Amino acid sequence: MVQGVGFRPFVYRLAMQHALTGWVQNTNENVRIRISGSSADIALFLEALKEEAPPASMIEAITVQETAPEPFTAFTIKHSHNLSDDITEISPDIAVCSDCLEDIEKKGNRLDYAFVNCTNCGPRFTIIQDLPYDRAKTTMQSFPMCSDCQKEYEHILDRRFHAQPTACAVCGPQYELFIKGERISGEIGEIVTRTTNLIGKEGILLIKGLGGMHLACDAFSETAVEKLRRIKKRDGKPFAVMFRDMESLKRYATVDNTEEQSLQSWRRPIVLLANQAPEGHVPEGHAPEGHVPERHAPEHLVLNINAALSLIGVMLPYMPFHHLLFRQLKTDAIVLTSGNFSNEPILIDNEQALKQFSSCTDAIVLHNRDIFNRTDDSVVRIIGGKERILRRSRGYVPAPVRTTLNTDGILAFGAELTNCFCIGKGKKAFLSQHIGDLQGYETTRFYEQTIAQFLKLFRVKPTVLAVDMHPEYLSTKTAEQYGALPVVRVQHHHAHIASCMAEHRIDEKVIGVAFDGTGFGDDGHIWGSEFLVCDLNDYTRFTHFEYIPLPGGDLAAEEPWRMAVSVLYKVYGKEFTNLGLSLFNEIDPEKITLLVQMIDRNINCPLTCGAGRLFDAVASLLGLCQVASFQAEGPMRLESLASGDMINDYPFELNQTIRFDSTIRAIVDDLQNCIPVKIIASKFHNTIISVIFECASAIRNTEGIDKVVLSGGVFQNKYLLEGTIARLNAHDFEVYTHVTVPTNDGGIALGQLAIASKRRDLICV
Repeated sequence: MVQGVGFRPFVYRLAMQHALTGWVQNTNENVRIRISGSSADIALFLEALKEEAPPASMIEAITVQETAPEPFTAFTIKHSHNLSDDITEISPDIAVCSDCLEDIEKKGNRLDYAFVNCTNCGPRFTIIQDLPYDRAKTTMQSFPMCSDCQKEYEHILDRRFHAQPTACAVCGPQYELFIKGERISGEIGEIVTRTTNLIGKEGILLIKGLGGMHLACDAFSETAVEKLRRIKKRDGKPFAVMFRDMESLKRYATVDNTEEQSLQSWRRPIVLLANQAPEGHVPEGHAPEGHVPERHAPEHLVLNINAALSLIGVMLPYMPFHHLLFRQLKTDAIVLTSGNFSNEPILIDNEQALKQFSSCTDAIVLHNRDIFNRTDDSVVRIIGGKERILRRSRGYVPAPVRTTLNTDGILAFGAELTNCFCIGKGKKAFLSQHIGDLQGYETTRFYEQTIAQFLKLFRVKPTVLAVDMHPEYLSTKTAEQYGALPVVRVQHHHAHIASCMAEHRIDEKVIGVAFDGTGFGDDGHIWGSEFLVCDLNDYTRFTHFEYIPLPGGDLAAEEPWRMAVSVLYKVYGKEFTNLGLSLFNEIDPEKITLLVQMIDRNINCPLTCGAGRLFDAVASLLGLCQVASFQAEGPMRLESLASGDMINDYPFELNQTIRFDSTIRAIVDDLQNCIPVKIIASKFHNTIISVIFECASAIRNTEGIDKVVLSGGVFQNKYLLEGTIARLNAHDFEVYTHVTVPTNDGGIALGQLAIASKRRDLICV
């Protein structure tokens, strides 16, 4: 990854330092350097080339070839050049650097300029339209540089040399403020002042950012947060929070060194943190000198923002405009959530923003730099001491996954929910940015447009299509638009395991453990607790959780009480209503009676073995969640109670399938004996860890395999994943888990692509 990260100026300075002559040139395949000088100086140059490269660059390989000498008199930078249909990697967007933040404090054309950037920071992927990465092929082409910017752009030793988005207040993009659809101001000082005043008065703003619009409000204002929830039609789902700096963030969350590194990295993702303040610390608002902030109780932030979960999603400012806002804001933090309505992609169009949000927000702040590739904020969580990507978008896309496979020409369409697609180029797999759930017209259109953009950008002509075997997935149906190309249909959970294998470049038989909520199985039932013996070509299902009815189909994932009733009815029969559980005080008895009748008559009750649904059932039994206000609320609340202080677990039966009748009976007994729910939640998690270990051990005993691959959305659960890794490692298993690719359905497309690569020669049109 050497384009858009200041690599050529770096090479130039290095050549000057070592008294070398020659040239450097960007091509669509690589960066080419021709150098002439003494052997000793060339050796030092090559060593420094890798050791001192710009932070956002990534060098996969350096090939050195000795050639006949040429009479160079200087070292120069040549114009970019296309050599073939191959490509160099495109840099993701990079958070504003400290040097640029200093620039907005200095007198001149960049004083308070909200689009300041240089070769070390600024927009990249969101503005690029084609390769090679030159200004004329970005959305900056409509902003001709002024004479001052042109000089910087052309001066080899300047920090903005060939920085394609370079601009200043004279020639570059500008913000505008709108209230109720009327343009109020285009002056940045007035925009920031009025914007911060509105936030301070519990207002809701729509702000155009790097990859799309964001809705913003004071994170400590209960009134503002509730207004925002009404606009988003999002009653309970946690919101992301942007803090002004690390100092203020640490007043409200516990942050370890790895988490701090992620928060402050040039990628600036949302990081999921434990939301409790450090012991003995009394949080209070923090503001710049000259402002007197109000005290804010930390529980207000917790209850309003993250639905009283043990985690909070936080990030630090990554655009100059964010820093300009926090100069004047009196609050420590603002909610900054995607500017869209439910089931729609993040908004990028100015006219649509004014049309959709003028009547429901207090102000709209737009800019006139077009966003070509929309991107949401990325989400990561530190598990087992490693940054693990849960939503892969801004700051990470479009960096490829390097594989050992021939992926060329494969287009993998991904899953139905949490969709990302993937295209193959050589041995690289390019996962798209987060697309979302393919359940609305706008998201589906975004999905189709982005596939077309990726194919053009990365110069890929599809020759093989890879899809989920579920016939009704929109992602699967989209493949029909590509004509009579060979199609590889991939089982959902095999794709999960293959995704993790591809990430770690594994190409052999493994024990695959795929835990999620749902996936179409070979037998027509709903899978989701799979123990597989598999490689990248095929798999054998070793065992799984016992099937139980899923009353109401997909509705059961939204109403966990349905799964609790299904499990209780299976274990206790009709006597389950006499158990005295809190569930029966929270749900209308008539609904429970009707549900039992549905099960008896097999009306809309498909069979499921999904691990996610078992977590739903237990969350309902413990009274944590009867009706989910956001996806996976029940399992998230269950995880938030689990504690490593409890080592006990519950019994279960491992035969041809894994049965949890004795587990459910033991949980009910504990509830009837008033055992604290924290203990029950911990014992349940420990039970699932024991199940994974026992099944993996059984497979190793019969198959002689000791590599275990864990994948699926359930493994976003930190307690479960860390506990499983520790248990397996303690018994000499080699454990592989997702790090740079989402373990949820956002990584499915990579697995589809890997399997299609292995099956390529066996495909029938």
